[in-house]
Amino acid sequence: MGPLGMEVLADILRDYYALIILLVALFTISGGIHLEGDLQASPPINTAFLGLGAVFASLIGTTGAAMLLIRPLLSTNRERKIKKHVFIFFIFLVANIGGSLLPVGDPPFFLGYLFGVPFFWTLRLWPVWLTEISLLLIIFYFWDTRAYSKESPADIRRDIKGQTKLKVHGLLNIALILGVLCAVAFLKDYQVGGRDINLSWMQQPLVILLALTSFVLDHRKKERAHKHGHLQFKSPREHNAFTFSAMIEVVVLFIGIFITMTPAICLLKAHGAETGVKHAWQFFWMSGGLSSFLDNAPTYATYFALGQGVTKGLLASDATLPVVAANTGPITEQILMAISTGSVFMGANSYIGNAPNFMVKSLCEEAKVKMPSFFGYMIYSGLILIPSFLIIMYMYFI
Repeated sequence: MGPLGMEVLADILRDYYALIILLVALFTISGGIHLEGDLQASPPINTAFLGLGAVFASLIGTTGAAMLLIRPLLSTNRERKIKKHVFIFFIFLVANIGGSLLPVGDPPFFLGYLFGVPFFWTLRLWPVWLTEISLLLIIFYFWDTRAYSKESPADIRRDIKGQTKLKVHGLLNIALILGVLCAVAFLKDYQVGGRDINLSWMQQPLVILLALTSFVLDHRKKERAHKHGHLQFKSPREHNAFTFSAMIEVVVLFIGIFITMTPAICLLKAHGAETGVKHAWQFFWMSGGLSSFLDNAPTYATYFALGQGVTKGLLASDATLPVVAANTGPITEQILMAISTGSVFMGANSYIGNAPNFMVKSLCEEAKVKMPSFFGYMIYSGLILIPSFLIIMYMYFI
């Protein structure tokens, strides 16, 4: 491996470390929040649930939001017989597309932040995000309304009778999540009065400390309960059946993917302008197509490198193009928007497009919800998502 390869590999391993620390911290802290309750499983409530979940996904990450909300949604829809579509749309909206507004929302955007994309740049994606979320929520509302009308009167009565208020346990963890957001956004290197102030080294240690604090809070709460004789008390993590098994799989999978993509990134950085790809809509579908079957973080990194290579050629003919000045060179805003939305949105196309997808499927099947097979799920995504992505392409990337 030449000097360029070694340099890229070192950058990739550094980015891997920062990304994994963030994912583990958000996963750990959100696992300390437990939503208890059983709402009426009506179409308006299910639609509102999915809409709020899409917002949460940008704040605590798609994995954290999916693991936090899937059990209350399963409980709410327990009495319904026709409900498979609810959890398919949950994967679309909460486990994928919702996490498109902040770098902590989905791993690709945090990689972009590590590459030098400004922390709040992703907020520029809100029109695309809102369009896609709105389209899917409208489709879901009419689909769920039709399904609800087919439920038996006995099941609906049982659902209404079994309602309980929604309660949130572990609220202090929300403050810890905000702490993670602030650490990622503001602990970086600054230049003040010609002097370099290096704060970025504090980012990962502080994020780890916040995650450990979440565990300590849970443990102390349980200790206090036992001290007062509440021996049956369960902490929020115990209610959530929290384990690190899913996150361990992500950690192992990501290290392999990150290392093996090094040659591709080297080639794309050096020869991206020669590929003939130069339009935003091409990047949207190419990054989306790959992220459907390869985790969306390395997909984003690969096409980010290609976008930078293509940008060199585009700037040679038009130096006025708006660009984002990343660490390793500029990339046009339109191409970056296309790569960002393609990678994140189309991670919903299959069960292996994003880490939470299979987690949600497994939890649903544990709760006796019959989920589609791998290819059965892709029929749903093909019929629902692909037409919506065509609308996105014509509205924003052509």
